Amino acid sequence: MKRMFLGLALAALVATPAAAKPLDVVASISVIGDIVAEVGGPDVTVMTLLPPDADAHDFEPTPQDAKALAHADLVVVNGLGLEGWIDRLVEASGYKKTVAVASEGVSPREMEEHGETETDPHAWNDAANGARYARTIAAALAKADPAHAKGYAARGEAYAKKLMELDAWAKAEFAKVPAEKRKVITSHEAFGYLGAAYGVEFLAPMGLSTEDEAAAADVAALIDQIKAEGIKAVFLENSNDPRLVTEIAKATGAKLGGTLYPESLTGASGPAPTYLKMFRHNVSTLVAGMRAD
Repeated sequence: MKRMFLGLALAALVATPAAAKPLDVVASISVIGDIVAEVGGPDVTVMTLLPPDADAHDFEPTPQDAKALAHADLVVVNGLGLEGWIDRLVEASGYKKTVAVASEGVSPREMEEHGETETDPHAWNDAANGARYARTIAAALAKADPAHAKGYAARGEAYAKKLMELDAWAKAEFAKVPAEKRKVITSHEAFGYLGAAYGVEFLAPMGLSTEDEAAAADVAALIDQIKAEGIKAVFLENSNDPRLVTEIAKATGAKLGGTLYPESLTGASGPAPTYLKMFRHNVSTLVAGMRAD
C-alpha cells in the first residue's frame, strides 16, 4: 500500500509542470523600466540600464550591461533617437532577440537645431503618450511570452487608464494658470510634448540633448527674452548640472521654482520614484511655480 501511494505521489510530481520562469526584460531608462514592471507584473523581472537620476544622453554602457542583454528575453527602449548607444550595446552583447520600441505609434515632435531637423525623444512627458507606451509594451511582452498575454493586456489597459486620468487632471491643473503666465525656463528642451499637450511654453538654454553646450549668444538672447516677457518661473532638472539655470535666474531676477524630473526617476525615497508620481510631481511643481509669480 505504501509503495502504491509513493508511486501515485511521484506520478503527480511528474505530471505537475514546473512554475514558468518570469520573462527577463532589460529596459533602457527608468521611465521605461517602471512601465514594464507595472504592465508585466509578476510575470516579468526588469533590469534597467540607467540608474535613478541618470542622464540618458551621455550614458556609456558597461560590460555588465552587455552581459545583462546577453541573457535577456526582451529589450525595451524608448526610441526616437534617445538611446544613441543601443545599437553598439546590442552588437557587443550578441543579443539576437527583439528590441521593442515603446514610442512606436507616437507622433514625434521635431525641432530645428544647428541647422538640422532633430526628433524630440521625450514623448512620455505627455501622459496620453504614456498610455500609448503602456499598450505598446503590453503587446511586446505578450509576443515574447504568449502564455501570459491576457495578463499583460489587462494590466496594460488598467495602467493606460490611470495615465489618461492623469492627462485629464493635468489639463485641469494647467487651466488654473492664466495663459500669459504659462511660460517657464528649464535646463534643456525636454518638455516639448508636455508644453504642446497642456499649453505651456518652455524656454531652455540647451537643446534636446544635455550634451549640447549652450552658446553664450544664445544664453544672452534668452536672458533678454526673459526680461522682456517678464518670465519669473525657472526650474532645475534632476539629471543635469543646475549651475547655468541658476545663473540665468540670478541675471533676470526670476525665481527658482523647484526641481523637475524630465527623463529620469528618483530612488525610492525621492519625490519621483515611479512614472505616475514623476508626472504628477512635475505638473504640480510647474503649476505652483507659475501661479507664485
